[in-house]
Amino acid sequence: MMIVELIDGDDFRARLQALDVRIPDHACPETCARMALRKHVEVGVPGLQELVRELMAHTDVMLPSVRQAIERFLLPGLR
Repeated sequence: MMIVELIDGDDFRARLQALDVRIPDHACPETCARMALRKHVEVGVPGLQELVRELMAHTDVMLPSVRQAIERFLLPGLR
């Protein structure tokens, strides 16, 4: 049996924090996406577009709340 790790809100937040986006602990995916987009608009977030591309390539193992936050805030904001 193969075990797949889901991309959940904690994983999403940790990946954004690794890009130096300051996000409070226990922030929901929507808050994470909004804060990342805000920082990207203000000063830029190197690696954010690549992260979003990578995450969207794995929507089959992504929780719907994370996918919806990315689709609602980051995809339109990074175009």
